[in-house]
Amino acid sequence: MHDMVLEVVNRLLLPFIQLFGMYILFHGHLSPGGGFSGGAVIGASLILYSLTFRFARVKHRLDHDTSVFFEAAGALIYVAIGFVGLFFGYNFLTNRGVFPLGVPGQLWSSGMILIITLALGAKVSGTILSLFQELLEGGSDEHGNP
Repeated sequence: MHDMVLEVVNRLLLPFIQLFGMYILFHGHLSPGGGFSGGAVIGASLILYSLTFRFARVKHRLDHDTSVFFEAAGALIYVAIGFVGLFFGYNFLTNRGVFPLGVPGQLWSSGMILIITLALGAKVSGTILSLFQELLEGGSDEHGNP
């Protein structure tokens, strides 16, 4: 069934939902929010997009490889940031000495926490979208069995 009202409303609201998810990601160290909640909002907005415009029609934009890429890249960046601290002689995932902390209360005041939060947001949104795609496609094992 083709629902024009749903598609128009989705086209209007989707950028604002994703912008709100990015706001939650970037301000997670200053207010309630962070990587998990911001990534969940962004992942849910992509699921809303897939459901509204039929998954088969938007599969080329939101393919499984892209969601797995964001899932893996988020985890890799998270671990790499941890090793940056070790490389400079600090503890794993330390927040001092590597990046400047800045002025408290400002967006760039958290040192490595903001980068870790963004990596976690990419991981969570990629995981949510990947799980949705697996459930929708009816995943099978390596032998083709459901």
